[in-house]
Amino acid sequence: MRVFLDANILFSASRNDSNLHRLVHILSKEGIVMTSVYVREETWRNLKRKRPTWEATFHNIMKIVALVPDYPLQEKVSLHVKDHPVLGAAIAARCDYLLTGDKRDFNHLYGKIIGGVTIIDYLTLARML
Repeated sequence: MRVFLDANILFSASRNDSNLHRLVHILSKEGIVMTSVYVREETWRNLKRKRPTWEATFHNIMKIVALVPDYPLQEKVSLHVKDHPVLGAAIAARCDYLLTGDKRDFNHLYGKIIGGVTIIDYLTLARML
């Protein structure tokens, strides 16, 4: 199983006692978890601004998350332009899933397969495991 992590997932997983922290560790044992440079940098900026005490855990999480190159979105899909690099990288990395909690921008895509990648929320993926 190849799972691409969106910034909101990495952000929440950076809280050491969170369920998402545990889920990312479980996923890393079940397959490959990855993210892109673009997502890593977005997560880092948000952590520094909102939760600087979580930075050490973020660095530890990134030790088990493969970093893939950024890639432009080639598919035609209704999605905010800021999220194009997220889906583009997940497709280029041939992920099975794009794990995101961003309901505002991805809600209409949950459960859909785009470029071979299923857009999924963390509760659905946790239930699947």
